[in-house]
Amino acid sequence: MSVTTLHITNGSALTDYLLKLEIITASNVITWQEALCVGPTVLEVASEEFLNTRKAFFKSVYNIELSKEEIASELQRLDDVSNFTEIVLWFEYDLFCHINMVAVISLLEQKGIYLPIYLVCSGRVDGEKGLKSLGQLNPKQLQSHYDDRIKLKLDDIALAKHVWKIYCGKDHNLLLPLITRPSSFTYLSNCLKAHIKRFPDVRSGISTLEYNILKLVKENTITSRHHLMGYALHYQGYYGYGDLQLERVIDVLALFFTETEESLTLNRKGHLALEHQHNYQVEMNNTIYFGGVRALDYKFDKQQNKLIKTIVHAN
Repeated sequence: MSVTTLHITNGSALTDYLLKLEIITASNVITWQEALCVGPTVLEVASEEFLNTRKAFFKSVYNIELSKEEIASELQRLDDVSNFTEIVLWFEYDLFCHINMVAVISLLEQKGIYLPIYLVCSGRVDGEKGLKSLGQLNPKQLQSHYDDRIKLKLDDIALAKHVWKIYCGKDHNLLLPLITRPSSFTYLSNCLKAHIKRFPDVRSGISTLEYNILKLVKENTITSRHHLMGYALHYQGYYGYGDLQLERVIDVLALFFTETEESLTLNRKGHLALEHQHNYQVEMNNTIYFGGVRALDYKFDKQQNKLIKTIVHAN
């Protein structure tokens, strides 16, 4: 492995795996530990405002104390990349990874880093069923993915920066034309579609992800919220949420459940929501931010295939 390559991974688990396989070394890797697909974001990645915003979000929503010093220390390694001649990004097919990825690409330019950028992205694997994360690949598959890494074009980098700027802004409908734009990001289109459908459906007030979780409850024998989270992790499609994110989604959906010590089932509201017979957006009061906007402030109109301002919450 050339010491001139700087690797940026999507988390500590992948970093440890790559270190074990000796694809990377501790001196040429930066681990990106974020979940920018949920919570408020700031355009200038790693700015004081960005760090304060994310710290406050993790404390208020997850009761987790982020260390600004640790985050800043990791990111400060980008202040001097004179020893490197290229950058390799390791990010996966899902929305969770793609929002982090476009933020990282934006950060590189914000720091004036214009080295060649390559992408290693998992997803569909020959001979395998379903979509695979990088951590699910065996050593041979992971090495093959690295060998086949894609060099990002200027148009790709510009697209990533554009997505991040829109995501941090107030009008996420601007993402819609980007869904059909050709790029080296094989799964970006799927991720943008998934993101738009995270907003409450105009009919029921629940998002596509929330709808799918309610369907899991309806169609399976679920014993607890923890049991449901296991199903949701496996069947969430392009979202890529972890335990923290899905636990909060399930908590928001609690008004649709009847829970006992041994079971979790849909109540009347749950059935009405699945049938789009009543709108529960206000009652759910989901205050989560997606970048620059609150989920409460918009709803997704399937017929128009766009987001509509929620009038009751308009300023």
